[in-house]
Amino acid sequence: MFWLVVFIYFVLYMNITYYGDYRQLFEFSFAIVSLQIITAYTGIYYLIPQFLKRKRTLLFVLLLLVLLVIMYAAYLVFKSYYYDVRYFEYFTPEQKEQAQQSFWDRFINMYSFLKKSLKFLTPAALLLVARIYKTEQTYLKLNEQKKIAELTALKHQLNPHFLFNTLNNLYALAIKKSDETPEVIEKLSDILDYMLYRCDDTFVLLSKEIELIKNYLSLEKLRYGKRVNVNFSERIEQEVKIAPFLLLTFIENAFKHGVAQELKEAFIIIKISADKNEIVFDIKNSNSFLKVSNNKGIGLDNVKKQLELLYGNSYSLYIKNEGGNHHATLKLKSK
Repeated sequence: MFWLVVFIYFVLYMNITYYGDYRQLFEFSFAIVSLQIITAYTGIYYLIPQFLKRKRTLLFVLLLLVLLVIMYAAYLVFKSYYYDVRYFEYFTPEQKEQAQQSFWDRFINMYSFLKKSLKFLTPAALLLVARIYKTEQTYLKLNEQKKIAELTALKHQLNPHFLFNTLNNLYALAIKKSDETPEVIEKLSDILDYMLYRCDDTFVLLSKEIELIKNYLSLEKLRYGKRVNVNFSERIEQEVKIAPFLLLTFIENAFKHGVAQELKEAFIIIKISADKNEIVFDIKNSNSFLKVSNNKGIGLDNVKKQLELLYGNSYSLYIKNEGGNHHATLKLKSK
């Protein structure tokens, strides 16, 4: 189809009054397109794979030049010994003068060689651009499929981790036969509903994530009671989207390393702000588990992998331990 379009272009582009009849026009167009086909497929399927892709650039350039010289010579053979002889009577005076030149005089005409070489190479360049574009699209599609598969695997790893921690909380309350157990089950039901059915997209509304965090904090407050003082604040100027479960993991770690290990009253301070450009998540907690950096569990490593996949260079994460406190700040580009 491509070459048919090229052939039709030559037929329509050339003025019929410039030629004796349509046969003359078709023969000349067919000869040019045939040489273009040979040039294109020799270059794309042989010269580029065998030499250019193997970093043999100089040899590629030399062989391409040889190919163009051969094509130009073939064109002159057709022009001098067939076309000019058959249609000489239809030529203009200028064309007749050119037709009377010897084959060698035409062959060493550098201007004519460069002009015809450009014509031979143009379709090849178009095909090459189309091929590169198709290859690039295939690569992007495969890369996107790989990213989706990896993200799915990470979410499947994180969700059981989260569920395991929450069920531990419920188990602890059930052992104590707490009256708060039904409330915990209700909160857990809301969390599971969100986790299983409402966060399948790559990005979800930040408000939904905040609702999840509040439910989780309610569960943990019921579990630890007066052992922990939780301060949660939010400032959302505009509804934006965020990858699901990113923020919750930091909060889980705060309870795991800052509350469960604390003999005195622990504290957790959580701040979330968002505008059209940026989401800022800040969490600070007491931390008696001084070697937390050597015992991160799967949660934080999982989050870092998701951040790399989803946000690339458009995020920053700062984590530090000082004075018995653990402090983490995550900044994300709003989606």
